[in-house]
Amino acid sequence: MKQQVDINNWIRKEHYNFFKTFEEPYYGVNVDIDVTAAYKFVKQNGISFFLYTMYQSLAASQIIEAFRYRMEGDEVFIYDRIDGESTVPRANGTFGFGSFQFYPSFEDFNTEAIREITRVQSNNLLELSTVNNTIRYSSLPWLNFTALSHARKFSFVDSCPKISFGKMTDRHGKRIMPLSIHVNHALVDGIHLGQYIDCYQDLLNKGV
Repeated sequence: MKQQVDINNWIRKEHYNFFKTFEEPYYGVNVDIDVTAAYKFVKQNGISFFLYTMYQSLAASQIIEAFRYRMEGDEVFIYDRIDGESTVPRANGTFGFGSFQFYPSFEDFNTEAIREITRVQSNNLLELSTVNNTIRYSSLPWLNFTALSHARKFSFVDSCPKISFGKMTDRHGKRIMPLSIHVNHALVDGIHLGQYIDCYQDLLNKGV
């Protein structure tokens, strides 16, 4: 479900009208996330570190309102639920794209996510989604990156956040993971990024 935003009475009207005209309205940040508690949780419960960190990232997007806005033509909508799309590695060295619906329960999310990964890994297709209530994820567990950019098709008007996870490393007894977030400035400002990152970190610390 989604609701149309009344742009003329929206507090972000001026900012939206300004940034939506940019050839490249996306900007990004790279931060370090403490995943010590998350890593301990997944090891104790035998679950996927990637799926757990993606789940908590999606959970944060349900909470931070700015991450639920999407541009559709000349209109803006706010979605009730944000799902995920992610690259899924295959044994032959290629990857596919999987769609991961968010569920309030991690157990439900994990069950459906494993089913989707199995489905994607069983073929060699690149299945592109056209839904807007999504965050696009990727994982680079080989790289402890400090910066990251994305391939862009500028003829395609996009407003979905893009989030990438990097290589987890040990730092003074804590497990740290680089996180890259790119967002459309017409919808998301720096203060919202700060709120999202704080929320995500808090969810990872608390667990499910």
